[in-house]
Amino acid sequence: MSYGIGAYKKTSVHTASKEQVLIMLYQAAIKFCKKAIVAIEEKNIPEKGEQIGRLQDIIIELNNGLDFEVGGDIARELSSLYDFLLYSTTQANLNFDIKLLQSCQNILETLLRGWIQAIDSLKKEQQQEHRPEHKRDL
Repeated sequence: MSYGIGAYKKTSVHTASKEQVLIMLYQAAIKFCKKAIVAIEEKNIPEKGEQIGRLQDIIIELNNGLDFEVGGDIARELSSLYDFLLYSTTQANLNFDIKLLQSCQNILETLLRGWIQAIDSLKKEQQQEHRPEHKRDL
């Protein structure tokens, strides 16, 4: 049964648009952040390290995916924010700091909402550009 779920997830990532992959990465980062918080609460040290490691892998992937030529100042700001998230998650891992992870989770959730809004707005724009003009009969 778990093979089927794994195959489905792998297929959905391979067939997803860039925008969908971005959303999935943020959702996974938030999930791993929440799991790391629970692991700290439960004093499960190996689990804490594993979940923070997964979270950091996603943050690194997000940072590596930035296009500074196209994104300009926004890409540079996101890169700085990702660096901050990496630093904060490292400190949270070393110091068992739930508050730092909660702060990271809030940042990730805010970014996710922003990306969802930006993608929706872009899709609406593109739909309007491709609409055939209604012509009146004279």
